[in-house]
Amino acid sequence: MSAVDVSHTISGEGPPLYMVHGIGSRRITWDGLVPGLEEHFTCVRYDLRGHGESPVPPVPYSLDDLVDDLEVLRLRLGHDRIHIIGHSLGGQIGPAYARTHPEHTTSVVLLSTAAGRTADDSAKVQGVVARMRSEGVEPVLNTLLDRWYTDRFIAARPDAIENRIQQVLGTPEDVFLSVFDVYAGAEMGPWLREVACPCLVMTGELDGGCNPRLNRFIADELPNAELVILEDLKHSILIEAPDRVLGPVRDFLLRYRDS
Repeated sequence: MSAVDVSHTISGEGPPLYMVHGIGSRRITWDGLVPGLEEHFTCVRYDLRGHGESPVPPVPYSLDDLVDDLEVLRLRLGHDRIHIIGHSLGGQIGPAYARTHPEHTTSVVLLSTAAGRTADDSAKVQGVVARMRSEGVEPVLNTLLDRWYTDRFIAARPDAIENRIQQVLGTPEDVFLSVFDVYAGAEMGPWLREVACPCLVMTGELDGGCNPRLNRFIADELPNAELVILEDLKHSILIEAPDRVLGPVRDFLLRYRDS
């Protein structure tokens, strides 16, 4: 499948930082981080294929397709070397891009993602996908929301929860399931050692699917990585606690800003 021209937003100045969201999300996921980064970096955030304002090519999609879309965007914008930050599925796209295009990658930040899954881990995530296929996405949403947010955030920020629900329901169901397949089926373990650039690995302490054990594995496999575990948070760290994500991310990126 050929790459697509994804819809994107650019702000700030400095070396380019490409920001890659996760399943059924949108580029606005980065709004809590961008104000703290755009005085140092040109922030490029985009909607994945099939999401938001980007084109919706026929499914199925593959991780390679999503990497190709990122490369086409880089070429279109004329950037030579880029930093990449990705959340969840985006945290798989970033290192996969760095592996394929090492000469164009300065650093990668992997947020709330997974590798080194056990057979039980894989069965659980495949089970969620199977349930969505049989019942539809909407009936499984409460299960997903419980995995993404802490109870206190769900109680305190119904507006944010409703916004996330609308993002998911606004994503074509076949697209949502296809990218969930990519996320569930991707196993970075065999090739993480090939990603030589500096990496920051971060996840929430209470993230069930992208737990600290899997992220320690990622950090150990990567040749040049740092690990940050955020206490008392689940999966949606960018929405629930962008201020807590920003500090370590900005410190890391500034260290390698002009590498």
